[in-house]
Amino acid sequence: MTSIARTAARLLLGVAMAGAGVAHLTTQRQEFRAQVPEWFPVDEDLTVLGSGVVEIGLGVAFVALPRKRRLIGGLLAAFFVAIFPGNIAQYVEGVDAFGLDTDTKRLIRLFFQPVLVVWALFGGGWLWCSRDD
Repeated sequence: MTSIARTAARLLLGVAMAGAGVAHLTTQRQEFRAQVPEWFPVDEDLTVLGSGVVEIGLGVAFVALPRKRRLIGGLLAAFFVAIFPGNIAQYVEGVDAFGLDTDTKRLIRLFFQPVLVVWALFGGGWLWCSRDD
């Protein structure tokens, strides 16, 4: 049963990441630009484009390369950790984006980032492995 849940988690996260990456490059580009902290040393549009490409690549790889799921799951978890300071900055700076228009909503969102890290690690086979996995 864990194997089925792990595969479902991997596929769902992979598709979601690829979709988010496409949104970075197209319809949600402005919203993502608003989330790049002012202190970040790279141009905000370049940051959004680069992170979108990374999300597409990791998402597609998570779906298409099941034998590399541990590597890709680990990379996704690291990616989620790497972008977390931007989420904190959005809260601290009070930046509105994606309907996060109150401090309460921005604060609540911060608690979902660890969930994404665990999701990537589980889908990648890092957590709750059995001998059958």
